Amino acid sequence: MTSFPPHWLRPHWPAPAHVQAVMTDRHGGVSRPPWDSMNLGDHVGDAPHSVQVNRQRLQTLMGSRPVFLKQVHGHQAVVLNANTTDGTEADACVALNAEVACTIMVADCLPILMCDKSGQWVAAAHAGWRGLAGEGGTGVLEALCQQPALRDTPPDDILVWLGPCIGPEAFEVGTDVREAFCPDAPEAGVYFKPAEADKWLADLAGLARWRLHRLGLHRVFGNDSQSAWCTATQPSRFFSHRRDSRVLGQSGRMAACIWLSR
Repeated sequence: MTSFPPHWLRPHWPAPAHVQAVMTDRHGGVSRPPWDSMNLGDHVGDAPHSVQVNRQRLQTLMGSRPVFLKQVHGHQAVVLNANTTDGTEADACVALNAEVACTIMVADCLPILMCDKSGQWVAAAHAGWRGLAGEGGTGVLEALCQQPALRDTPPDDILVWLGPCIGPEAFEVGTDVREAFCPDAPEAGVYFKPAEADKWLADLAGLARWRLHRLGLHRVFGNDSQSAWCTATQPSRFFSHRRDSRVLGQSGRMAACIWLSR
């Protein structure tokens, strides 16, 4: 495996050596503005050839094939294998061998990577507020944890890493978002601060940590809701759909990947 660009993110967590993980930023690719330069999204208006070059570059560096899901802000989870194609519709995935890498594309939503402490499996989830809230308290994290590999692993043996996302000082939402979390769980209210005109500032990473803790998952690393993790306020490093689309009409996509090395 070739060395990754030094500015890409590598989780600092006690995962086994054969569990590999990385998150790209906006640098290191060939896409032209406003997708400059490491855009990995093939649905955002970028030149298809540029996206193909960027994806191949990532795969070469990883030494494993990233599976790019069709993410729909839902809570479907799938198990990946060598025959899983790009465009498979899901917002979470599990891999049990080294043939493929769990891959989540984001540009403000929260990427969540997981593994067990012995490295028998890896998993990833795309956590926007809709997928995180889900329906009736069952969202993408609950669905992922119902996959057999995770369900059969003691919670204390599961490691979780939260990547960068839109931060709590930038993520302004309506009352509908707060109501998606709070009616049956008033303790979630601490992750919403009042803003102007019936708006709220939401702590997406905080909401994810809360839902993980409800599932018994306490070994959580990475995004602690501080400004260094905010995609919206760091335009030189991160893509941000909310920030970029208002001005440029579109935004590129970054990827968080986790896989078992050979």
